[in-house]
Amino acid sequence: MTPQLIQEFLRSEDLPATYGEDMLTWFLPAAQELLLRLTPDRNKPLFIGINGAQGTGKSTLARLFELCSIEAGFKVAVLSIDDFYLSKAARAQLAETVHPLLATRGVPGTHDVDQLKSCLSQLLDSQAGTVKIPRFDKAADNPVTAEHWSPATLPVDLILLEGWFIGLEPEPCEHLLSPVNQLEANEDGDRSWRNFVNHALSSDFADIFGRLDSLLMLQAPSFEQVFAWRSLQEEKLKQHRAAQFDTDTSGVMSPEEIARFIQHFERLTRHALNTLPRKADWVFHLDSQHRVAGKTCK
Repeated sequence: MTPQLIQEFLRSEDLPATYGEDMLTWFLPAAQELLLRLTPDRNKPLFIGINGAQGTGKSTLARLFELCSIEAGFKVAVLSIDDFYLSKAARAQLAETVHPLLATRGVPGTHDVDQLKSCLSQLLDSQAGTVKIPRFDKAADNPVTAEHWSPATLPVDLILLEGWFIGLEPEPCEHLLSPVNQLEANEDGDRSWRNFVNHALSSDFADIFGRLDSLLMLQAPSFEQVFAWRSLQEEKLKQHRAAQFDTDTSGVMSPEEIARFIQHFERLTRHALNTLPRKADWVFHLDSQHRVAGKTCK
């Protein structure tokens, strides 16, 4: 990747110069490792998962890997687990029939899993054609209409699936007995929400994660740091939407709403921080300044 392309990427993603330093030291060498695995004799796409808590930079890293792969002449499909959220109306139905906390998007059980599996199957089957990848508008808290989905021409050489619980296994049942925060203590006293989420992680996603060729993790230093990074994410979303004319911003959250929202993620985020570093093929250890402090590999 040329210095000019690096600078263009930093500008397009609104990234600081320090990210460029981490690109050169950590991320571009990792991209090169991936490219070496995209050999002409592969009979199916390479399927890579990117895990990281909210605000760790998963989407940015996926775009960087995509750019490097395209520059090398490969075809790439990038999927975010966030683009497969159920609609607000569908989650409201879950809230009525299963548990009120399922009205909030995020946890396993609030995704259109059939749609995700269908999209992945088409990408992995390597047949000629086109697949349209769904997109979700977080500011409106609803999927975008199908005409605005992103087309991917098949076959592809590389599939990148990024998300905050990618590759995560369900928790042992005994871990669900005690609440991890006020949300669980006050609104999930019978543990039905956390049990539903844990079951969804196993029943809906185990086979998807089982098809991954490799898993990469961006490891936050702590859950407490995740809150600060998630707040920064929301501020960027607010500024982006404010610059657009006549857009729905009903899903943009206040600091108080973010504090409540992130409690929905706390249990599985802590679970991921405790368990995935031993499972992932690459782990980039982030410090509180969002810099890469080190890397471990299997």
